[in-house]
Amino acid sequence: MKKISLIAIAPVILLSILAGCGRNTLYTETKLMTDEKWGMYDPATFHCTVNDTISSYDVSFSVRTSSAYPYRNLYLFVVTSFPSGTSLTDTIQYAIANEKGEWLGRGAGNIRELTLHYKTNVFFPEKGKYDFRVIHGMREPVLNGVYDFGMTIRKRKK
Repeated sequence: MKKISLIAIAPVILLSILAGCGRNTLYTETKLMTDEKWGMYDPATFHCTVNDTISSYDVSFSVRTSSAYPYRNLYLFVVTSFPSGTSLTDTIQYAIANEKGEWLGRGAGNIRELTLHYKTNVFFPEKGKYDFRVIHGMREPVLNGVYDFGMTIRKRKK
């Protein structure tokens, strides 16, 4: 079981490293979940330093799940903390499978990867360190079947 998990996670790590090499990518990171479980009290945290307050960016998440993921959707609470100390919380919902139970995204076997578009054309109003905490908002305190959760911030193409 552990060998399958490591084999499944290796491509994500490689893609994260390669995506981070792009000139338009400000930030990309993926958080691996322990034993393919995401606890409500174990948020995915991301820290990004922004120096450009003029350009606009697109922010997206990625989630990799297995067939053990028990729901068709995923609720998230996204807490963004600004360099000044103020924070903003968003509640969002994403479809993981359609109404027929077919998994969305790409993948093979029981592993699916889905890109979740969060915000487009975003301007960061302050220079400095931004912290993002992503907490799953599902009814179960522990979500089974979640391999990892990632965040990417890319400069918008002109």
